[in-house]
Amino acid sequence: MTDKINYSEIFIAQRIKQLRQAKGLTQKAFAGSLGIVQGYLSGIEQGKKIPSYTLLMAICHIHGVTEEWLFGGMDAEFAEKPQPKEQFSAHVPRGVPLIRNIPENFPTEISENAISDFIRLPDIPEGCYATIAVGDFMAPTIRDGDLVIFKPGAEFGNRSIVLMTNKWGEVILRRYRMTGEEVFFSPENTVYAPFKADANTRIFGTVIDVWRRVKM
Repeated sequence: MTDKINYSEIFIAQRIKQLRQAKGLTQKAFAGSLGIVQGYLSGIEQGKKIPSYTLLMAICHIHGVTEEWLFGGMDAEFAEKPQPKEQFSAHVPRGVPLIRNIPENFPTEISENAISDFIRLPDIPEGCYATIAVGDFMAPTIRDGDLVIFKPGAEFGNRSIVLMTNKWGEVILRRYRMTGEEVFFSPENTVYAPFKADANTRIFGTVIDVWRRVKM
């Protein structure tokens, strides 16, 4: 979220529901206009899910309301603006699903509970997912807290960064390296040592992009 605007998450949930109803849209149609699933929107309206700041700005832009109104300005007007019909099309690109804890059976089955948010990012291919990097194993290339975009099942070659499991079943990031006939998974941080794959190693996908939040 953001610290630029003070707001009540409960109040925002009420405003989002109020906006949807004022537009005469079902949850499915409203969710489709934003590129999110109906279950996620339902969770937001019930106060069970917290929308990202990016999603809130998308609501303002797509549905023509002011930030002041959406964020709970008691004196702010609804300020609806006419919107082209195509903006409500179900073909609006969906955001990248953010999965903080990769499920064991990923990507065969992904429950709604596994997806904590949808993030809109430019130039990201379809079928990608996002997760949050943990630890300094891949620093300085990937730092703790970075947003990592990965493609499940993507082909990877020597020196690709992959999302994988270690021998304890933990989901980690490592660089795929081939030395002769042997395969190693190496950290970027030289404090840690590379290791070989074993029977428990599983590669979920290949990292295609990294986004870092810059504090101003």
